[in-house]
Amino acid sequence: MSVLPTETVAALAVVPEGTYVDCTLGGAGHAGRIAAQLSPAGRLIGIDQDETAIAAAQVRLASAACRVSLVHDNFRNLTAILTAEGVSAVDGILFDLGVSSPQIDTAARGFSYMQDAPLDMRMDTSRLLSAHEVVNEYDEAELWRIFRDYGEERWAKRIAAFIAAARQEKPIETTGELVDIVCRAVPKGVRRAAGGHPAKRIFQAIRIEVNDELGILQASVENAVHALAPGGRIAILTFHSLEDRIVKQAFKELARGCICPPGLPVCVCGHEPKVRLVGKAQKPSAAEAAENPRAKSAKLRVAEKL
Repeated sequence: MSVLPTETVAALAVVPEGTYVDCTLGGAGHAGRIAAQLSPAGRLIGIDQDETAIAAAQVRLASAACRVSLVHDNFRNLTAILTAEGVSAVDGILFDLGVSSPQIDTAARGFSYMQDAPLDMRMDTSRLLSAHEVVNEYDEAELWRIFRDYGEERWAKRIAAFIAAARQEKPIETTGELVDIVCRAVPKGVRRAAGGHPAKRIFQAIRIEVNDELGILQASVENAVHALAPGGRIAILTFHSLEDRIVKQAFKELARGCICPPGLPVCVCGHEPKVRLVGKAQKPSAAEAAENPRAKSAKLRVAEKL
């Protein structure tokens, strides 16, 4: 289920004959809404590293009036993708950084701490690094760093130690085994007081590491803004504070004008802003959050190319 679907597509200010890129196609929920506003002269380019998502989108977008191109790739390669598609500039770009519902709900993908499955978590199943390698081959200090930095997990060090001890006896093969270890590592009283599932942040951290989600984000935002035509818009949906911090800072830097040292009587740097920020970060309504719990942490940020 797409998050903030109406608000996100409205933020792009779709022009019927324009060219738009959905960098995270997923189930094509947002892409379908964009395509519905495009004329036969318009174009939609959808990108996803998950072949299953590409196949589903082909079906969903088959009746679109506009020209549709679906690309199995990672949005880190946006510049090369647009070059290959013969596109020099676009009118709007969307990033939905959440894990799609089909990925979570397909137990075999190993994204969910609520279903027992082989440790995987690869969005692109052709990648070599999976959750199995991270959990079983990363040393204890590296696991601690990942859980602390990517999961913002208070008990990161203790959980890493419990994993290191458990795998001395046998490899950790499934999500269920990993959840059991995490639950043993986090004191029972803390688990009760915290409310949420104790493995949530650990699974988030491992997923980010497996898919290099944060490593590619800032550069991808800058590449996307470069690809926009003047007046074109970029809309980004984030789902945790780490992503949102990167996007917020990237937009802030791109919107910044003079970078001369304070105190100079006149500007000598010649630095000009590349975007203007469009409104404040939007959050889902209480009704949407109640209907779709995965939307609760979402934030939508929008900028327009100058």
